[in-house]
Amino acid sequence: MSFFIEVLVGGLLAGIMYSLVALGFVLIYKTSGVLNFAQGAMVLFAALTFVSLTEHHVPFAAALVLTLAAMVLLGWLIERIVLGPLVNQPAITLFMATLGISYFIEGAAQLLFGTATHELDLGIPDEPLHFAGVSVSAFDLAAALIAGALVAALTIFFRTTRTGLSFRAVADDQLAAIAVGLRLPRIWTIVWTLAGAVALVAGLLWGARLGVQFSLSLIVLKALPVLVLGGFDSIPGAIVGGLLIGAIEKLAEVYVGPFVGGGIEGWIAYVAALGFLLIRPAGLFGQRLAERA
Repeated sequence: MSFFIEVLVGGLLAGIMYSLVALGFVLIYKTSGVLNFAQGAMVLFAALTFVSLTEHHVPFAAALVLTLAAMVLLGWLIERIVLGPLVNQPAITLFMATLGISYFIEGAAQLLFGTATHELDLGIPDEPLHFAGVSVSAFDLAAALIAGALVAALTIFFRTTRTGLSFRAVADDQLAAIAVGLRLPRIWTIVWTLAGAVALVAGLLWGARLGVQFSLSLIVLKALPVLVLGGFDSIPGAIVGGLLIGAIEKLAEVYVGPFVGGGIEGWIAYVAALGFLLIRPAGLFGQRLAERA
């Protein structure tokens, strides 16, 4: 039983890391309906910018502030130059635009920072902690606490601030939001800058875990099953979906993997997502849209 709990807790903590990437998707989709495939490239760019600054002996706090400023600027440029002019275009057009943005960011990052792999040390020890006979990674536990704080801050922001309430109004009905005087370009600019800030947190934690390398952008694929389970427009859903996917991956690898030759952890999340789509397409916390024929 202690081994089962250890595997389960490890999966849950790993799932929190997936949720950090999914949060960036949710922020954009919740207010504009755009599936932002560039989120993975934004995570990579944030990690590369931070580690490059620290390698040039910029103090940690200053590097963090400068990287945050760079991500805010990046989000603002994406909205102003690319997605702003594409307002009211079909969803597939917007999706392809974010796909193009993703490859552009990766190319620009390669020109600016090169292709070498960088080590990123956040000062968080990666050693096991023992609780009642169960070993837990200190780094994964710290990442879970950071993710929890981020989700709590975003939830408070959306529910209590004027800007957050404006986001929710735009998400519910864009035409009605315009009718009451809300400025959509301003709101979308703010939400893209928030997505950039979330990408910074995810980039630092994933970069410290895997090393800062260009394959880091592929973690965007890990976020997709999380979004399917939790719902594309729900911040709590991103966390719950991440926990479920993390637990499914670890438990399946340990208890089912030996019977199918191993390697199940790489694809079982997508099988679970496919099955979930057949049962509840909107996800656990996603809103079901009712359309009149």
